[in-house]
Amino acid sequence: MRKATLILDDGTRFEGGSFGYEKPVAGEVVFNTAMTGYPESLTDPSYAGQLMTLTYPLVGNYGVPPFTIATDGIPDFMESERIHAEALIVSDYSEQYSHWNACESLASWLKREQIPGITGIDTRQLTKVLREHGVMMGRIVIEDVESDVASIPYSSVNYVDKVSCKEVIRYNEGAEKTIILVDCGVKSNIIRCLKRRGVEIVRVPWNYDFTSLRYDGIFISNGPGDPDQCGAAVDNLRKAMSMSDKPIFGICMGNQLLAKAGGAQTYKLKYGHRSHNQPVRMAGTNRCFITSQNHGFAVDDATLGNDWEPLFSNMNDGSNEGIRHKSKPWFSVQFHPEAASGPTDTEFLFDDFVKLL
Repeated sequence: MRKATLILDDGTRFEGGSFGYEKPVAGEVVFNTAMTGYPESLTDPSYAGQLMTLTYPLVGNYGVPPFTIATDGIPDFMESERIHAEALIVSDYSEQYSHWNACESLASWLKREQIPGITGIDTRQLTKVLREHGVMMGRIVIEDVESDVASIPYSSVNYVDKVSCKEVIRYNEGAEKTIILVDCGVKSNIIRCLKRRGVEIVRVPWNYDFTSLRYDGIFISNGPGDPDQCGAAVDNLRKAMSMSDKPIFGICMGNQLLAKAGGAQTYKLKYGHRSHNQPVRMAGTNRCFITSQNHGFAVDDATLGNDWEPLFSNMNDGSNEGIRHKSKPWFSVQFHPEAASGPTDTEFLFDDFVKLL
């Protein structure tokens, strides 16, 4: 195993071995505390531009499922058409795997998709560094491999534009109700959840002006990067909101874009929420839910206008986990009710949205 080194922007170095594709890479170093779900996380477009650290020590022991595509063009077991994370950082990679649905090892998958992987890293110490300092840029260099790679500030790149679809795509054509899906980096399971509820889905690029189309509701997806890079999406939402009161539902990046369309501001969290066990409380109740999350930015509750109010709040740090309009059928959540991977406790929110159409 060739030596690989993770070098953080503050000069901290972690040495391990390479088990993925051997090339230098740079990106924002983040950590995910989930115990399972690396196939789903790696293919989640929200990880674009990031070096993903998994805090659970043993990774790879259940292999990788087949990359089969359903007749509608949606992957059966993955969350997009490819790996979006720039690299994977783990403590202990298991070369042997066993699972009824596995068809290859994690290492072979990473190599096939040209994604670096490092094992032997003290991920506990790395996570402590990121928790104290906050997420920071870093790079991975491989022994005896050309190591010249540029490190571009994460917030300066429009990653949503990189992962969004480039043309209009339709699902469930002919259904009674039609929704516009603003694709900021949508996960496959969001589309699966909407399809199961019998609505026609018109999936449009993140900056597409959909206001001239016929629709009964708007759905804004998850996505990577800084919401301040998505001004065109915010403008289209504001235009749609000024034209009608049709229902709107946003998830993750969708929560931030809806908030910005309503006049609120967002900010970068110190180290984000990336896990399966984030507790959120529904506003005005004692109802708490365990949620799957993957985001580095949050809505500033203090900047919400008089017509808006928080819908959920995070029980760990008090940050915003959702908003809703006080009189119109517009709401959004910061977490992932579709899970994949993670708990499905809040999937009922898709039902709430469809009932509003």
